[in-house]
Amino acid sequence: MPKPVALTIAGSDSGGGAGIQADLRIFAALGVQGASAITCVTAQNPRTISRVELCSPRMVRAQIEAVFSYSPPAAVKTGMLGSAAIVGEVARFFRQNRAVPLIVDPVMVATSGRRLLPRDAVAILRRDLLPLAALVTPNLSEAEVLIGKRIRTPEELRIAARIIYESAGCAALVKGGHLACGESAVDFLCGPGGEWMLSAPRVKGVALHGTGCVYSAAITAWLARGKTLRKSVELAKNHIAVIIAAPLSPRSWR
Repeated sequence: MPKPVALTIAGSDSGGGAGIQADLRIFAALGVQGASAITCVTAQNPRTISRVELCSPRMVRAQIEAVFSYSPPAAVKTGMLGSAAIVGEVARFFRQNRAVPLIVDPVMVATSGRRLLPRDAVAILRRDLLPLAALVTPNLSEAEVLIGKRIRTPEELRIAARIIYESAGCAALVKGGHLACGESAVDFLCGPGGEWMLSAPRVKGVALHGTGCVYSAAITAWLARGKTLRKSVELAKNHIAVIIAAPLSPRSWR
């Protein structure tokens, strides 16, 4: 049987630890055929991003259409979109192609601190793209942007997941790996079926590049393989926990 196809719509990471490169590596590892639509090219490594050049919205759209016309994906994820125009173009495409589950990883700020999604694009993402998604996967800082409040405790993390779910119209997985408390890394999933807490032992002293991309790519891969959303999130959480607990490199998850 041919492998199911998973599509990533994201930026290229010259360092190889995040973005398109990380997504395709995870797709291959989890047994799905990877396809890509590149939104931007970055000059970066795990420490810094020195330059970003965006693709035109028309070029992003053309890549997506090329994939859908030849090998329609079973699941899709977005990563770094980079501009309001690209966010809008992606939203327009999926407004006409709503049968495919869409995972939105709302990449807003790099680990190095560089802003990757302008403020006007955040508003369009919230208004136009999230209602089309099956799941949005913000980290702590991205969740704070989406709800307009600071998050300091696991309970506030849980509340944030519910607020995003109720306001965005899609399930929300709010990741608490950067929450500086407790011995566990806790995430909360909130969706139509209820809410769940996912927990893994916190590994101290390990700073990995690209874990958000890996997490959302793993969810997308399991969805493409026919798992439910909740099961896909659980399997992806286990996957990322293993990577963090036993990284092969001190600078990256790979």
